[in-house]
Amino acid sequence: MTDLTERALLPAGLRDILPPFAEREAQIVARLMSLFASHGYERVKPPLIEFDLQQGAAAGSFRVMDPLTQRMMAVRSDITPQVARIATTRMAHQARPLRLAYAGEVLRVQGTQLRAERQFGQVGVELIGATEATAEAEILALCSDSLASVGLPDITVDLTMATLVPMLLGESLGNEQLRGALDHKDVSAVTASGGQMAKLLTGLIDAVGPVERALPRLQALDLPPSAVVERDKLVQFVALIHGRLPHLKMTIDPVENRGFEYHTGVGFTIFCARSPGEIGRGGRYVAAGGEPAVGATLFMDTLLDLLPDSSPTRRVYLPAGADAARAAQLRSDGYVTICGLAAVMDDTREARRLRCRYVLAGDEVKEISNG
Repeated sequence: MTDLTERALLPAGLRDILPPFAEREAQIVARLMSLFASHGYERVKPPLIEFDLQQGAAAGSFRVMDPLTQRMMAVRSDITPQVARIATTRMAHQARPLRLAYAGEVLRVQGTQLRAERQFGQVGVELIGATEATAEAEILALCSDSLASVGLPDITVDLTMATLVPMLLGESLGNEQLRGALDHKDVSAVTASGGQMAKLLTGLIDAVGPVERALPRLQALDLPPSAVVERDKLVQFVALIHGRLPHLKMTIDPVENRGFEYHTGVGFTIFCARSPGEIGRGGRYVAAGGEPAVGATLFMDTLLDLLPDSSPTRRVYLPAGADAARAAQLRSDGYVTICGLAAVMDDTREARRLRCRYVLAGDEVKEISNG
């Protein structure tokens, strides 16, 4: 027989979520989804596994053979492509823009340096079929409002332009030394390997930082016309966000595109000073079929670690045979009832053993002392 200790072991990056944290996560997800719904975002629920149509994403996904069709299937590693698929196929006939929301678990082959977990919850929104810059502003404002509603108002947002550096580098994008130097903001290495673009690229690195300082520096750069268009999108986005969320702290990183490779416009990552991990990310992309889209995903593992502990559950022990109507009344009053299954010698002692803070004595609820 397998040893109990061995049975408790899980593969790296996977974990059991125990009481009361599992319930707390469910409550937070419900609150976020309710807020999304109040803004017109309708919930969809894609399957956990589907045919592997995105070969480019296969490296990050667990793949299995479907015994019925003999076709390869992939366990989802990100829900956004699934929602985009639903929008452009099953819901293609519905009026645009289409507002959709989702919540579910994802599984990845590998974790990252900042997120070791390979399975975690995603909660997010997608705005499909909107070309206006106000769409990005709506999504980020919705993320900010939803995080504040669950107790996390002190966020910062890092803005990126995923298409800018590839546009400037062209064929030089394959220069791994230069790409690595840009990723690490290494000015000397960029100067050494950037060639004719070195001055402009170091200027972009100099434009990394808080938006109040970085945006004027970015606007002062002599960019090619195509890059000016991308920069203007960022300037417009910042203005829209300042109008809707004047106190939101924003930074700009115009040379970052890791994790935003499929984005086609302004992207953003949400952080909090209390954690190095990202709380969420989003931005503009092109959905399946070429439809414009904007979306954002919140990561529940990071979010739950940052949120304050919820108020303690009011658990009350009901001795065996307690009146059912009285028990129902207690539950309607906000108590969690733990019903004794058999008579015991000491109800208070039994209540304490079952982690109850209260015990029903006759018709009265009494709080149990810590002693």
